[in-house]
Amino acid sequence: MENTAIKQDVEPGILSDDVVLRVSNLKKYFPVGKTFFKKNRRVVKAIDDVSFTVNKGEVVGLVGESGSGKTTIGRMIMRLIDPTSGSMEFGETDVATAEGKELMAMRKAIQIIFQDPYGSLNPRMKVGPIIREGLDVHRMYSMAERNERIAKLLETVGLGAAHVNRHPHEFSGGQRQRIGIARALAVSPRLLVADEPVSALDVSVQAQVLNLLQDLKEEYNFSMLMISHDLGVVEHACDKVIVLYLGKVMEMAPASKLYSNPVHPYTQSLLSAMPIPDPRRRDDKTRIILKGDIPSPINPPSGCVFRTRCPIATPECAQVVPPLEETGPGHFKACIHR
Repeated sequence: MENTAIKQDVEPGILSDDVVLRVSNLKKYFPVGKTFFKKNRRVVKAIDDVSFTVNKGEVVGLVGESGSGKTTIGRMIMRLIDPTSGSMEFGETDVATAEGKELMAMRKAIQIIFQDPYGSLNPRMKVGPIIREGLDVHRMYSMAERNERIAKLLETVGLGAAHVNRHPHEFSGGQRQRIGIARALAVSPRLLVADEPVSALDVSVQAQVLNLLQDLKEEYNFSMLMISHDLGVVEHACDKVIVLYLGKVMEMAPASKLYSNPVHPYTQSLLSAMPIPDPRRRDDKTRIILKGDIPSPINPPSGCVFRTRCPIATPECAQVVPPLEETGPGHFKACIHR
């Protein structure tokens, strides 16, 4: 007989002050190569001392170049990989150490939308079972109620109940991403990790999916951590933005402040590289062109990791690791220059 009620094991609560997720001093080092003594093994410092919070109903954007550590943070929050050190508090649950029923409840409350709408859906399963899988695992509702919820979710994301018996290959990229969104929302999460949710889609479809996510956030009242390299997408969708470079936070601020007044040289260079359809709106002299390549995370620069490409770097930058300091209300930057 089916369980007709939601199974309540350990439901993570909300932290004080409406903080849903608190990440503190998070680090992730990946060992590289083999040595006789493990302590001498080199490591890739994918994430190095990152801290931030996600508030209730807030959309937080993680931005930066490829290799900056954005996806690694998202996967650690989902416990798809374990952190080297640091803490991730989700309510009363420490994500990094949760086990058993506590971990199961946490994974119900935090869901993810993967970047690839083609590879994230099982090609052998039909849409109905794909969306129902989370409901089955967490034993939510009766079978009839599950089917009813699946039909409602498909209509909510712009598809239809008739699509439940189709396979993923019968849909376009945008439709597959909508299926992925419906799957993530099926178990009523409180935090949604969206890993490049529109990067694989056409521009016209990107706008549709972004608008859909915003509408669903209001309807289902969840918070969201959006990972993206597209600053235009982040400006449109996010309340707060965190800029990463080589696994460290360079700048963090409300989206309106960061886009109107970026204070870190790296953020300024990223914003200056944003494409604008009308070339007459920008003088080429205002574009900041970074020199050189991103350093290897196996052997990052001493001091400030951005100094090797920074247009205002001084010898002092090689000696001092800049702390993340507040320069204005809610506006932080990691730079020794004022």
